[in-house]
Amino acid sequence: MRHSILAVLISLWLGLIGLASPAQAVSLIRDADIENSLDQLAAPILRAAGLNPNRVRILVVDDSSLNAFVLGNNAIFIHAGLLQRLGAADEVQAVIAHEAAHIANGHLSRRLSNLRGSRSAAGFGIALALAVALASDNPQAAGGVAAGAAGAAQRQFFAHTRAEEAAADQSSIRYMLRAGVDPAAATRVLDVFRGQEALSVSRQDPYTRTHPLTTDRIRALRGLVAANPGTPRDTTAADFWFARAQGKLSAFRQNPGWTLRRVRGDDSPIGLMRRAVAHHRQANANEAIRAMQTLLAQYPNDAYWHELFGQILLESRQPGPAVTSYRNAVSLNNDEPLILGGYGRALLALDSAQGNAEAVRVLERARALDGQSASILRDLGQAYARSGRPGLASLATAERYALTGRVRDAVVHAQRAADRLPRGSASWQRAQDVLSAAQ
Repeated sequence: MRHSILAVLISLWLGLIGLASPAQAVSLIRDADIENSLDQLAAPILRAAGLNPNRVRILVVDDSSLNAFVLGNNAIFIHAGLLQRLGAADEVQAVIAHEAAHIANGHLSRRLSNLRGSRSAAGFGIALALAVALASDNPQAAGGVAAGAAGAAQRQFFAHTRAEEAAADQSSIRYMLRAGVDPAAATRVLDVFRGQEALSVSRQDPYTRTHPLTTDRIRALRGLVAANPGTPRDTTAADFWFARAQGKLSAFRQNPGWTLRRVRGDDSPIGLMRRAVAHHRQANANEAIRAMQTLLAQYPNDAYWHELFGQILLESRQPGPAVTSYRNAVSLNNDEPLILGGYGRALLALDSAQGNAEAVRVLERARALDGQSASILRDLGQAYARSGRPGLASLATAERYALTGRVRDAVVHAQRAADRLPRGSASWQRAQDVLSAAQ
């Protein structure tokens, strides 16, 4: 009981001071096609902000509420609920522009500096909560003290962010103008949240609490837009990427029947993709495969649609054809770790010595490109186990558990790895890193 209380308090503390990794703090929807589409939308905005599009990732949080945020200089997080709620490509770009402004303007480093006072205020509460927990074994009392301290510190922290919102609004309008994006989209995004501040905190969407929507701020933003109408460029490409990201996300999250009603008679590439996903989710493999074959006949060089076809085939228990489809995807894009991860998973499903050996090679490359994917680490651990390398299997499992916040399990498997791997080797040192981080 005491260990569980301690883990909860540590997680609360890490989340409060912003040191928890994104994978630990939130659940992400990792999809190569959606992330690529959002990267295409973000690239002109990030360049306008003086940021490198190859360094700043746009990631989707598996949460139906409306929010977007940054935790560091290399990633912008958008909730799935907000992405599904927005109605146009330039609205997504407006959200990205605002978050990019927080990075470009140095707000994150200033927030960490401002957090020193908040950290002290919360630190006293955390220490008191631990004392209560250890003295009485009362998780309710400990949790109450910690929550109160965190709430006070959080209010102190957000008091420092309100002035930054106006500066981020001004910068975001400049970025949109430079990128040829209609700045009026920024006001349409705010309209989505109008009236939220009148609700109780428990009913507000998180965006309202992290991005204060004062009347003065809204008025100022509207004034900026009116004074800088801009001349939007051709939006055809942006509209396509927006429809692709939103369409695939909704196809996997909405009821399949709802999706099929909306794509009836729609033979556009996005319509075919959504139809294939909906049929797949209804376990109608024949219709899903037929839709994907029609789509790929029109677009044979799209790696992300070959990947989707591979996923549908693999989950329909057709590993051989799935391997072929994933191999086609890799031949078109061999630098996308999530595509490589899917290819490795399909190779494992063949359950053959040759498939296992190739899976290890493919999954090791996928991990080298993206070490933050729990699914890649899971499959790599399985591939190592099948190839008779239990030490490396335990290491991959330990890293996966560490990534997802399961500290106890990470320690168990990291110790197993350390006992089995050559002392002083690079893999042994990685096991030590997991153990040190856990301590």
